[in-house]
Amino acid sequence: MTFEDTLATWLVKQRWFAGKGRTVHDLAVVADTEIIPGDPGLRHLMVTVSHGATSDCYQLFVGYRARLPARLRHAQIGAHDGLQIYDGLHDTALTRTLLDAIVDDRTVGMLRFCRIPEAEIEPGLDSLVLTGEQSNTSLVFGESAIFKVFRRVSPGPNPELEVAAALAKLGSSHVAEPYGWIETRMDGAPAVLAILSRYLRAASDGWSLAATSVRDLYATEEARAAEAGGDFAGEAERLGVATAQVHQDLADAFGRSELDPEAIRELAEQMFRRLDIAIATVPELARHADKVGDAYSRLAKLIDPVPAQRVHGDYHLGQVMRTQTGWVVLDFEGEPASPLAQRRARSSPLRDVAGMLRSFDYAARHQLLTRPDAESLAPRAGDWVRRNGDAFCAGYAAAGGLDPAENFVLLRALLLDKAVYEVIYEARHRPTWVAIPLESIAEL
Repeated sequence: MTFEDTLATWLVKQRWFAGKGRTVHDLAVVADTEIIPGDPGLRHLMVTVSHGATSDCYQLFVGYRARLPARLRHAQIGAHDGLQIYDGLHDTALTRTLLDAIVDDRTVGMLRFCRIPEAEIEPGLDSLVLTGEQSNTSLVFGESAIFKVFRRVSPGPNPELEVAAALAKLGSSHVAEPYGWIETRMDGAPAVLAILSRYLRAASDGWSLAATSVRDLYATEEARAAEAGGDFAGEAERLGVATAQVHQDLADAFGRSELDPEAIRELAEQMFRRLDIAIATVPELARHADKVGDAYSRLAKLIDPVPAQRVHGDYHLGQVMRTQTGWVVLDFEGEPASPLAQRRARSSPLRDVAGMLRSFDYAARHQLLTRPDAESLAPRAGDWVRRNGDAFCAGYAAAGGLDPAENFVLLRALLLDKAVYEVIYEARHRPTWVAIPLESIAEL
């Protein structure tokens, strides 16, 4: 087996590999940089994986050892030239060098390790790979910094670094400020490979907090959301406030504009096209096509300009962390499957509001999928979603965000469009979850 075959066999099994379900026609190493020589050694590889007419570029930090310790066997890739090769991001003996290179602003071959001026970074720290991520790999250094490695890479500005750095410069308390990054060049343009940021110690993600609240509600006999012990509404309102403040900072940093009636009609046409794709994917959705289409038609008839600005673009409970001082927003990459230009484009800030409201719905409904008493609990789920959605919107409007209640036609269309997107996603990736957006569309 060739080195490329060994890499391909391992690569297709990784959670972050985006080509699942597609045949890998070829894998080629297009860049190879030695970061640490010897045993253990570390090399940075850029590999292109072709799927017929399309291809993706991935980066690998490959470790080399003559003998692989038991603690690293789970990261094994295979063997090459008499050495064991493995995912070097799991080897703290190697990753310290990556941290120290950022501290020192080093350049290694085609790799530039960049430190943000005045960033306070402690060198020489041990690292731990976090579990659970699907499209990237993150390491925590000590208890002070988190290192996010983008597995699939492309040339051009990185929205996450771009936005987090801009908001941190404005003094926003709702972002984890970046400390540095690694970049290279692809197709003549810079490409960000990894970002080092402040680690949020003792923080809890919004999805976990909401899920706990829902469990408390379902475990309480005949309780309403307002009466359950783990009521989330206060946090939902504070999250709405934080969201409005982040939107204000995004507008200050990147500017404001408006969607004129023609742009609004084009937005509605995009929604109609997505609906057609969804119905072809999940024919059951057709029964709701008239209702959804009516919401899109009403959007297309708006004549007043709609405020537009830079937004998060992939906003949900898993993208926010509750710290001791408040809510912090993470991952400004935007929707990973969307083109870079689209992820950096201005949009209605209510797109993020719709994303979070849909996330509340998921938090309540996903726990019903495996419960035998799901039907009797459904009214409580709806009560939880309405209570927390109302609290979020109230906090958002009170903090100066575009009032969702006064822009109902736009928000309703965005909510339905998000749910239609979810139907397509779930049908392709989690078929057992497709009932969540379908039921929501029926009720919206």
